[in-house]
Amino acid sequence: MTPRELDRHDTEAAIFDRACFRLADGDADLIEKAKAFGARVLAPRAAQHDRDATFPIENFRDMHREGLLAICVPREAGGAGASFRTYCLAAAELGRYCGATTLSWNMHVSSTLWTGALADDLDMTAEQRAEHNARRKLHYRRIVDDGAIYSQPFSEGGAAAAGIVAFGTEARPVDGGFVVNGKKIFASLSGSADYYGVLCTERGEGEAASRRNTIYLAIPANAPGVSVVGDWDPLGMRGTVSRTLLLKDVFVPEQEMLMPHGVYYKAATSWPHMFLTLSPTYMGLAQAAYDFTVSYLRGELPGTPPVKRRMYPTKQIAVAEMRLMLEQTKALWFQSISEACANPGKDRVLRAYAAQFTVMENASALATKAIRTCGGQAMLKSLALERIYRDSRCGSLMLPWTAEICLDRLGRETLYEPGEKDE
Repeated sequence: MTPRELDRHDTEAAIFDRACFRLADGDADLIEKAKAFGARVLAPRAAQHDRDATFPIENFRDMHREGLLAICVPREAGGAGASFRTYCLAAAELGRYCGATTLSWNMHVSSTLWTGALADDLDMTAEQRAEHNARRKLHYRRIVDDGAIYSQPFSEGGAAAAGIVAFGTEARPVDGGFVVNGKKIFASLSGSADYYGVLCTERGEGEAASRRNTIYLAIPANAPGVSVVGDWDPLGMRGTVSRTLLLKDVFVPEQEMLMPHGVYYKAATSWPHMFLTLSPTYMGLAQAAYDFTVSYLRGELPGTPPVKRRMYPTKQIAVAEMRLMLEQTKALWFQSISEACANPGKDRVLRAYAAQFTVMENASALATKAIRTCGGQAMLKSLALERIYRDSRCGSLMLPWTAEICLDRLGRETLYEPGEKDE
């Protein structure tokens, strides 16, 4: 390298350095692979999909070839066998280059993470375990061999996605499987996924709806009664194409259960960090906003004149404030994803809420500060910061852990132990 090259701000450096954060080489290599893929494949395509609000299906085809669709599929089933933490760190690297692709990828990967490493941590009967191991092989084979894409429609526009009431989408048991009726809104990958991993309430004749009876089904996109409706023209995360999914008398074979009866409820109550997987995308966006600002002020941003703007004290102070916010966000988030496990103690759960809130809020704050610091040119759609800014605005709104829900739970669960009430 020349002295000039050594002096440049390294926007390609890992967000979490393998030595500083004590990452195992195998994990760090997988994270590095994701970072290189993001820079090479996702970044050049991101602007066009954002502008047109089109789903980046070619990114997912390339992910299959790179093995990234199977990043959390167990090794014995042909995947990379990534842990919860390794997946989160890899997703953060991808989030730097295309938030919409990474957020959609999370919906796919969660179907393998929840049924893989997470499910392996849960208590099941021997019969349930055997049933689960047999069924998940079917889904893993589709992903590893055929590049099948799984979505994870969650929200219904009510309190179900927040874990307060039972899902309104219901599955009626019938011979050989279930008949499903319902609606999911903000269904990312809608129209592009091969299977929709739908959370619904199993409800027999005369039974009351209960969260304990939540089941997790892989519904083929081409099954009779499945349709996708509505337009998609949002502020940010435009490439997720999260239209509305309608399910009308859809027959789903029993073999399409992604978890045995009662296991999803057990996961949701004993592995709460499973709901933290939206945050890596925004950790990546936070880093991207900071990197853009530093490169721009140093006159090193590709596609812009090599004009330095770093000599002004106001710019220097702004960058210092951004660095402080970024480091605080990284430290809290890394700690939380590192301690994720089944049956975490109270402090770990509260820290997870704090990490989710901090990443989602600070990603937006950093992007806002970046635009103000860089100035008017930063708002041009020809530059990435405008898209980063819009994408970062969406995180605090996302169920099941919106910013408001995190604040509410942090306060309530700090002041009240389970079962405590005010007389």
